[in-house]
Amino acid sequence: MNVKMALPGVRTIRSTLRTAHLIAFGALYGGHVYGVAPERLHTALLATIASGGALMTLEIIRNHIWPVQIRGIATLVKIALVASVALSWDSRVWILTAVIVIGGVVSHMPSRYRYYSVVHKRVVGGQERG
Repeated sequence: MNVKMALPGVRTIRSTLRTAHLIAFGALYGGHVYGVAPERLHTALLATIASGGALMTLEIIRNHIWPVQIRGIATLVKIALVASVALSWDSRVWILTAVIVIGGVVSHMPSRYRYYSVVHKRVVGGQERG
C-alpha cells in the first residue's frame, strides 16, 4: 500500500534541509580532502547526520514506500558508506567521493528509475509535489 501524506510547506522544508545538508556534507568532505584534523570535523559530521536524518524522516512520513524505491535504497547505501569511513579511514576520501557520485546520479536520473520499487517490481509514485 502506498501511503502518502501531504504536509503544508513541505517544499520549503525540503529545500531548507537539503541546502543545510549540502553545506554540512561539503564542509565534511572538504575537511577530509584537505586533511583537517578529525576532531575539527565533528560539527560538520553531526550537521550532516542531523540534516540527512531529517530529510529521510520527512520522505518516509510523506511516502512509506520511499525506503524500497531506488532513491531510498541509494540513501541507505550512502549512509552505510559514510559509516564505513570509521572502518576504512585511509580510504575515506574515495568513500565520500562515492557518496557524492551516488547522490548526484540518483537525484538526476529519470523518475522511472528513482521511483522504481524493488518490492513492487514497478514504478510506485513519482508525482509527489514539493
